Order: sequence, then structure tokens, then C-alpha cells
Amino acid sequence: MCPGYATVLHMEHFEATNPKSTIQIGAIGEEMARRFLAKKGFSIVESNYRKKWGEIDIIARKGSSWHFVEVKSVSCEKLPDVSSESNSYRPEENIHPKKLEKVARTAETYLLEKGIDADWQIDAIAVFLCIKDKKARCRMLENVF
Repeated sequence: MCPGYATVLHMEHFEATNPKSTIQIGAIGEEMARRFLAKKGFSIVESNYRKKWGEIDIIARKGSSWHFVEVKSVSCEKLPDVSSESNSYRPEENIHPKKLEKVARTAETYLLEKGIDADWQIDAIAVFLCIKDKKARCRMLENVF
């Protein structure tokens, strides 16, 4: 997985208190990932598409290409700077091959259901959340499967 572009976003409407669960951290991370994608020119088509065998966090389009995005989020005391990220925890390391297989199967199901015949890929977005500063850093890794 090669890192793509990264950016810092502000979390204006989120409470300054720490989220109590990984579900809350995940929900905030997914919202930041959607904002990040929109800022990069993607159109968000759907979120949290679920089937028995898998889930896709974000389905987006850019041009004629479809992007099925897995989001991994982590909260931290301060945002890592880009130069030190390689030495710190990388949330995308929790995307295992079995998970990618499930995402691919779910993506294929989505495309078949919608009658879409187009180029597609699976991407990952790592989201670092600094709740007290109300900031997030997103890093996109493209075509991870």
C-alpha cells in the first residue's frame, strides 16, 4: 500500500469531549473521510452499504471510476506530522486480506445490483482524529486490492 495524498480537516460541529467508543470514533472518522473525498473532487454515492458477507464504508465516484473505500480511524493526542507518520501507528495496517476480499465481493454485488459496468477500485483512508483540537488528518491509499 503506497500512501496517497493527505490533508488536515477541521471538525467544527463535533463535541470537544472524547468519544466513548470505537463506534463513535469510527463514525466521526467516516464523516471526515467523506469530507476529505468531497474536497478532492469525489462524489459520495452511498455510505455504509451492507450485505451479509461484508460492508463498504463509502462508495464514491470520480470521473467514470467507482471507488469503494474502507476507512480506518484512530484518535490521538495530537495529529502526527506527515514526516513522522511512518514511525507511528498506521490504522490502515488493520485492513487484512480477508477484509479486502469481503469488500471486493460486496463491491461486485453493488455493481451487479445497480447494473453498473465501469472501472472500479478499492481504496483505504486512514483518519487520525485529535478530538481536543477538533482536527483530523486523512491519508488516502489508492487501489489497495
